[in-house]
Amino acid sequence: MKFANIGGRAHLIAAGLCFDLEQASAGRFSPDPQAIYARWDELTDWTAGRDLGDGRPFRTEELLTPVPMPRQVFAIGLNYRAHADEAEVEPPKEPMVFTKYASSLTGPTGSVALTSTSVDWEIELVVVIGRTARSVPAGRAWEYVAGLTVGQDLSDRERQFTDSPPQFSLAKSAPGFSPVGPYVVGTGDVPDPDDLALECSVNGEVMQRDRTSSMLFGVGELIARLSRVLPLLPGDLLFTGTPAGVGLGRTPRRFLRPGDRLVSRIEGVGEMAHTMTDIDAADSVSQEAPVMADAVHARGGRS
Repeated sequence: MKFANIGGRAHLIAAGLCFDLEQASAGRFSPDPQAIYARWDELTDWTAGRDLGDGRPFRTEELLTPVPMPRQVFAIGLNYRAHADEAEVEPPKEPMVFTKYASSLTGPTGSVALTSTSVDWEIELVVVIGRTARSVPAGRAWEYVAGLTVGQDLSDRERQFTDSPPQFSLAKSAPGFSPVGPYVVGTGDVPDPDDLALECSVNGEVMQRDRTSSMLFGVGELIARLSRVLPLLPGDLLFTGTPAGVGLGRTPRRFLRPGDRLVSRIEGVGEMAHTMTDIDAADSVSQEAPVMADAVHARGGRS
């Protein structure tokens, strides 16, 4: 099953067509794209083998973020060994958890305004929670997942390293810095939810390429460890970490520039494409920040 947000309304996607959920269900389900995650099990049962009626073609540009108002957004740093290696830090023994603020969410296409000359890309598999999860064992964690989607954890490295210790959440939460989409895909509709190819390119040049099986802490382990501390709620998002190949880890360093086209794809889940736009001077951070970034990098504070 593929679930989408088109025009602010919940839709199902099948055979290349979209079906307005409220209309197809004769009012059984709300048109609110966020509300459906609290009824994900019911939706899954209702759609099984059902004729959805008449659908219509749609354009990729119509798709908005499929999870527009999550109550919690979790993110994991340094969750691929090769990324820890390029950051020149020891891989963490416990998941490195921070948050991305919901106001940074955007859809799978369109433009993103840069906030400095040091904005970096980070493709990530994003998990959407479908049931309240509390103290869930890792072996059962997938039972609490509604589906998967593609995400970018865009990161302003100047803001991230403007001081020590580094600032993660704000550096990764400017407007548009959390693109998610194009759909939420049920775990039964991907080849293997624990082993998916992911890739990120800039202007056609591949920057990141790996498989989610390379994670230090897999999806099951992340859900288990987080749910020991607090409940994960239907519609919450979990950004699971990025592989090697970020701009900060390159020699010389490379960051996004106005006009750059960023494409993010995950096997069986979908593809996003965004164009970077000019830096907003009002939002940019101090030009002294890159110097601080070098100093913090020397102490191993990257993600």
